Amino acid sequence: MKNYRIIDAHCHIYPDKIAEKAAMATRNFYEGLGSTLDGTVSTLLKEAEIAGIDHCIVQSVATTPKQVSSINNFIANAVAEGKGKFTGLGTLHPDSEDIKADVDEIISLGLKGVKLHPDIQKFKIDDYRMLKIYELCEGRLPILMHTGDNRYDYSNPNRLMPVLDIYKDLTVIGAHFGGWSIWEEATKELYSYKNFYVDCSSSLYSITTETARELIMTYGTDRVLFGTDYPMWKPDEEVERFMKIDLTKEQRQDIFYNNAAKLFDIK
Repeated sequence: MKNYRIIDAHCHIYPDKIAEKAAMATRNFYEGLGSTLDGTVSTLLKEAEIAGIDHCIVQSVATTPKQVSSINNFIANAVAEGKGKFTGLGTLHPDSEDIKADVDEIISLGLKGVKLHPDIQKFKIDDYRMLKIYELCEGRLPILMHTGDNRYDYSNPNRLMPVLDIYKDLTVIGAHFGGWSIWEEATKELYSYKNFYVDCSSSLYSITTETARELIMTYGTDRVLFGTDYPMWKPDEEVERFMKIDLTKEQRQDIFYNNAAKLFDIK
């Protein structure tokens, strides 16, 4: 997309040996949703180039505490080898024996935030086990949080709102307009929280361009990030979907690039 600089703020990557299996597991979790690419770094770089994406925010999720450090080091290595194309997010797990050490490692590795997925990691956003994580991240590390699922009650607005009320200096980016599969309901509940941002990943396939514009305008174009949820969707197709939304060039550029660049200090 030559007219715009683009940051893809929501990309999952995995080591080559397990990438295809991991990507398929995510697809199965969402009951076959999405086209599912293979989840490798090399494929992401190729697909980003095709889509005209300049920079990707990469992440993965620890399903057990033992995975936390290895995933964070994998992400850091991918960033180091990504020739300036990647910014990395770390992962945390509420059952870790030393969450502070995990947060310290994320910071020491140069990762710029944290990715959490309550539905896959099996914790409620307002679970008492999560409070230490929020305390340690507040004012230091933005959290990209999977939000919303009408099949579960781990990550819906009723779980997130108390956290946003208490930790007012905690920056949270709610994936999927703050509520996957409950987009409009979540927006009505969450739009007024000034420390809350959203991305548009894994949403545009399901909602109309008119609804997408309404959600964007409700949150404000300064609080929405573009994201593809690679490998769930092909990046070029997600760019094409986003371009169909009725926005000004300035609004598109904010969502495509400026908002993520500001949140994650991307030059």
